[in-house]
Amino acid sequence: MKFTLSWLKEYTSVEYTPSEIADKLTMAGLEVDSFENRFAYLDKVVISRVEHVSKHPSADNLTCCKVNIGNDEDGNNIILNIVCGAPNVREGLVVPCALIGATLPGDIEIKKSKLRGEISEGMLCSFSELRLNPELDRTFAMAGKTCGIMELDSNLIIGTPIAKALNLDDYLFEVDLTPNRADCLSVIGIAREVAAFSEPAKKLNLPFDDIDCEKEESGSSHDFSTCHTPSTDSLSINNFAKVKIFDPDLCPRYTAGMLIDVTVGPSPFWLQDRLLSVGLTPINNIVDITNFVMMETGQPLHAFDYENIAKGTIEVKRAGSSIEFKTLDSKAHTLDPDMLMICDGDRPVGIAGVMGGENSEILNTTTKVFVESACFNAVSIRRTAKQSGINTDASHRFERGVDPAATKDILKRAIYLMAKVSGGKIVNGIIDENPIKHKPTEIVVNTDSLNSRLGTTLSYEEIKKNIESVGFKVTQIISNPIESLELNKASRILPNNTNDTLNNMMLVTVPSFRVDVTRAEDISEEVARLWGYNNIQTSFPKVLSKGKAPSTRIIIRDQIKDIMNGFGFSEVVNYSFTSASACDHLSLDASDERRLVEDILNPISEELSVLRTSLIPGLLENMRRNNSQQIDSLRLFEVGKVFIATRKGWQPIENEMIAGLWTGLREPISWSAKPADGDFFDTKGVVQGLCSSLGLDSDKTIFEKADQLLCPYYQKGQGAIVKYSNKSGTKLIGSLGKINNQVLRNFGLKQDAFIFEMDMETLLTVIDAPNSMGKALPLPKFPSLSRDMTLILDSNIEVGAILSDIFALKENLPILEDIFMFDLYEGKPLAEGKKSISMRIVYRSWETTLTEKMISGIHADISKRIMEKYGADLP
Repeated sequence: MKFTLSWLKEYTSVEYTPSEIADKLTMAGLEVDSFENRFAYLDKVVISRVEHVSKHPSADNLTCCKVNIGNDEDGNNIILNIVCGAPNVREGLVVPCALIGATLPGDIEIKKSKLRGEISEGMLCSFSELRLNPELDRTFAMAGKTCGIMELDSNLIIGTPIAKALNLDDYLFEVDLTPNRADCLSVIGIAREVAAFSEPAKKLNLPFDDIDCEKEESGSSHDFSTCHTPSTDSLSINNFAKVKIFDPDLCPRYTAGMLIDVTVGPSPFWLQDRLLSVGLTPINNIVDITNFVMMETGQPLHAFDYENIAKGTIEVKRAGSSIEFKTLDSKAHTLDPDMLMICDGDRPVGIAGVMGGENSEILNTTTKVFVESACFNAVSIRRTAKQSGINTDASHRFERGVDPAATKDILKRAIYLMAKVSGGKIVNGIIDENPIKHKPTEIVVNTDSLNSRLGTTLSYEEIKKNIESVGFKVTQIISNPIESLELNKASRILPNNTNDTLNNMMLVTVPSFRVDVTRAEDISEEVARLWGYNNIQTSFPKVLSKGKAPSTRIIIRDQIKDIMNGFGFSEVVNYSFTSASACDHLSLDASDERRLVEDILNPISEELSVLRTSLIPGLLENMRRNNSQQIDSLRLFEVGKVFIATRKGWQPIENEMIAGLWTGLREPISWSAKPADGDFFDTKGVVQGLCSSLGLDSDKTIFEKADQLLCPYYQKGQGAIVKYSNKSGTKLIGSLGKINNQVLRNFGLKQDAFIFEMDMETLLTVIDAPNSMGKALPLPKFPSLSRDMTLILDSNIEVGAILSDIFALKENLPILEDIFMFDLYEGKPLAEGKKSISMRIVYRSWETTLTEKMISGIHADISKRIMEKYGADLP
């Protein structure tokens, strides 16, 4: 945002130097990037006097002048030879003289030169050459007088810099605003901040306070004497135009005014100077007023040529279809159906809040002007500007939010100025379509909470004084019952703690131009910046000598990583993104919830276009990449989140998982042993070891045959699910298995891979304590006794189920220490569909030495139970 000091002074008196203004604005949260003297280019332009004039010997239209530019160090006059082409040059004339080295507007650099053979050591300047009111040059010409160099007061001191002599002292400021401070995208907004610096805060001199250029609703003719512009008492704007808002959610208010008998032409100097000072290019008097008022108030305006508005109708509505529209810059844009458009009776005439159309622009032939001042939905304008690629001063303001209550007053200001600079007549009446009325935001603020948040001890009066200085209204709440605030809840933001009494509370009414203030924390920010950040004493938080213990999840996660490292696995960290084809590569069923993927709006690449729903594809991709580098033996694991989509635009469900991969050799190649590949049972051993190290009882950890629908990526017969059974029930905690050949091919793999995947969320519910892996038992004092059991049973019976049944007896049979299978046989002479298993049961007492007699009956009873339950036979 750019503004000049002279422009600022039109709305508030300024008692500070430019440097002080920059410092105070910066400390108030409006960072001033730079400020510089607008007339710095006049440093080498001085007051001079023409001492002698003679005709140029080689040119009839040039004059050779002797010009006095002041005294040197010894007090002698400095006389320059200057060739001048101005017709009004004469002896004794006091004029501005640009010295050698000066750079004038238009990048005109003054050098010592020869003009038609005569030396010229400077330049005598006109109004326009110094950009000090070119209108005076035009005034001379229109009056039939000869225009030329500036004629100054003869009493001015020769040699004085012209900026000092003519009191040309103005500074240009550039402020880097944060996106929330839309109110300061105007000179008035900045003036409001500067006025608040004074003690007490000064009142703003707003330019539209006394302007009322519309006819009364009763229909009587209005007195326009305050406007000093001609009006049309007999005509109403309703005779010319009507406005319809079809999408009030995107345009809650649209106001319009009108002028007739307008003469479009160059703007007066004051208007051009204001625009040029902030970097805007003057176009014509009508368009320039829209830009001037926008910079003045922060409200973008648009002027239409009324003759090009079909049927005199303005319709504010969505585009409805993908159409092509040519804007004022003569560029064609394809519009999205949801973009808000300004249309006439037949066609679009402008992109709402962004840019007008070429088909209704103000031309030199325009005589009737229709002026728009509206309030648009900020999100809609932001989306439109981004999708269309059009960034304008108007869209910059609309997408941050404009004052919904000042729309009409600003329109009056604009049409008043247009009438003044164009000689047009204001048509009576203002169209004001306002389907969604603005309701002031009221916020209940707890002064104790505000002081606690800021680290201050401000009183109610101090807080009130600070925020009222920038337009807020404050009312102290003196009644005690909190129920008194329940009235009008819709427009009031209540404190979180409704148990507080109201003795320390205030009701703050937010001004309409502060669209960024919506909660009590925003009020705290206002108080802090207005009271002064540098006034808040520096303090340090109290640091406890003992740190807070990490959460159970973090402890378990770290334990898992340590355990897996101990098993020889290396941790990998993959992107949370994966390919959209990953689910197909895993052969997941259409009903599998892991197919509910969340798309990435701006993906890094096609291979990373969705959030992952499983860690397995990432591990298989790690394996493929390593295999391509001739690394064939791998043990990898990852702890990370997977994401299951719910519905579009909603937060996906996040679950933390642990997954591991084993491929290649069981042990590194060595002369002492033959190479052997890892297999399903190695992977199962890792899972068993992990569960045991986390404190899960091995007798309660159950391995069952995997359901092919749940785990379609495992090879049939080599997949298992892992469950854990305790008092709260049996829970599925993971799965493991050998990846089938089809899935291997899908991922470009050529060797066997074994995978396990476990659910961290479920593990946390079954682990008793996060430090359970540190449990230890004393060495046994008494010896154990072992008994073997060999059974012949059906091949489809899972050995794990038998082991689990025997382990279940341990609760009532404490001497049963361990059981494991040590032999398996299938084939002749056994019948087809039968297998022989041999198990060893270990018995031990912690109180006495066991004897054969003590365990023989127990062992026989266990054998009998198993044989009866599973229909087994002895060999």
